[in-house]
Amino acid sequence: MYRQMETIKVMENTSGQGPSATVPAEVDRWNWGAFLLNWIWGIGNNTFIALLMFVPFVNMVMPFVLGAKGSAWAWRNNRWESVEHFKRVQRKWTLAALIAFGVIIALFVILFFSIIAGMKSSEAYKLAVQQLETSQEAVSVLGEPISTGAPMGSIEVSGPSGYASMSFSAEGSKESGTVYFEAVKEMGRWEMNAAILELDDSGLRIDLNRP
Repeated sequence: MYRQMETIKVMENTSGQGPSATVPAEVDRWNWGAFLLNWIWGIGNNTFIALLMFVPFVNMVMPFVLGAKGSAWAWRNNRWESVEHFKRVQRKWTLAALIAFGVIIALFVILFFSIIAGMKSSEAYKLAVQQLETSQEAVSVLGEPISTGAPMGSIEVSGPSGYASMSFSAEGSKESGTVYFEAVKEMGRWEMNAAILELDDSGLRIDLNRP
């Protein structure tokens, strides 16, 4: 009889009973939904301490606190049908978080390659590549054919004016290096201020802007 009562006590649903409620061991685990979606998860799980995500500096550690403590807080703050019901709902939160972050990462990747494509199609980049390919010294050192990589840096254009400061890799049959250049756009026309090819192996620098 005592063992039967003990078993019933262990299986008692303690969810929704507040801070003093006992949290089952299979519930008190790391919560990816709380970690990744933090304040959104907090509102959905009646765990409003997650709104501390809006407090500067506190929001740097709060995702980790929610990941570690979120499951226990959600169990105590809501009434759940059972442990399995709780786990099932939290798995859905984890799936939603992974989908959301997957979409965000995909958008950042698309944005990144769009920016690179825009830089590569810019007149400033094309002008720098042209100066590289017409520099007899650079062609002689690199060796033909020469292939160039995607540009990195910044470019700003406002109507007939603009400024570009970028770099890109250059590789030939003999050597490889990096081209650094600065160009300005005045009255609708791009002109090179400076363009340097720096070789990877020797560190030799060749002025591509030299006549």
